Amino acid sequence: MRSRPGITFLGACALLVLSGAAALAQFGFGGRLPEGAGVPIRSPKPGFEDGRLAHCKIEYTSVRRELMGVGWGTDYPYAGIHLLTRLGEMTKTPISRMNDGTPNYWVIKLTDPELFQCPFIAASDVGTIGLSTDEATHLREYLLKGGFFWVDDFWGDDAWDHWSSEMAEVLPPSEYPIVDLPIEHPVFHSMFEITQFGERLTGGSDGRRGAPTSVPQVTNINNWRRTGDTAERGDESPHASFRAILDKQGRIMVAMTFNTDMGDSWEREGEDPDFFQRFSPPGYALGVDVMLYALTH
Repeated sequence: MRSRPGITFLGACALLVLSGAAALAQFGFGGRLPEGAGVPIRSPKPGFEDGRLAHCKIEYTSVRRELMGVGWGTDYPYAGIHLLTRLGEMTKTPISRMNDGTPNYWVIKLTDPELFQCPFIAASDVGTIGLSTDEATHLREYLLKGGFFWVDDFWGDDAWDHWSSEMAEVLPPSEYPIVDLPIEHPVFHSMFEITQFGERLTGGSDGRRGAPTSVPQVTNINNWRRTGDTAERGDESPHASFRAILDKQGRIMVAMTFNTDMGDSWEREGEDPDFFQRFSPPGYALGVDVMLYALTH
């Protein structure tokens, strides 16, 4: 379903640059708190669901470590806050908000009953995730009842192998295989027209930008500043991939942005104008497309 038929990406980019400037004024360069430093874990109370969209971040146990990963708290909470802020600005999606206007964001465990009040859930650094039998059972029930799970920011062969083996305990691959989505899939055309998968960028100061209509390969901002390279695992991560698990009717249940860190394209929008210009417009385009798909399918 298109919220604004015919919108051009260049027009949206102009909006995003303006909103990015507003974000720079609001947060300042480096104005966000460091990950995990003084950011409260906001657990929902019974009855928290108010009929509007809130961000539900999954808290899980890490059973292994990944380079540059920090487990479930990766990109928390600003990636979710910023994505819902821009979604509310560019569409008519009603956003659940706190008294100060900040989008509501919650930390959910897969065994919490509140899981089933979340229209979508998100997790990062899932190459480290470990699911108990109870967690796998609840996640399977959530997905088969119509839930939507977006996982992001995991890189390379080892992370993929671990993640896919954990998900095999949730949804048996014989029934629910993981597939690479073709660029023609409706998720890439909900509002913005995504036409390609973004390739690796190198040479950080050479002025190139990620393709504005791509599934971009985004690296974390510190790696970009240090190396100017988007491929966090070198030749194991030559480009961004968008994989999925579909239900029997073809609806996406689990969306996987692999070999890319979409969360940093939203989380870090107010810290560095170069990083914003390169990664945030295509990052938000994909983010809005995925959210609209999740809410309408």
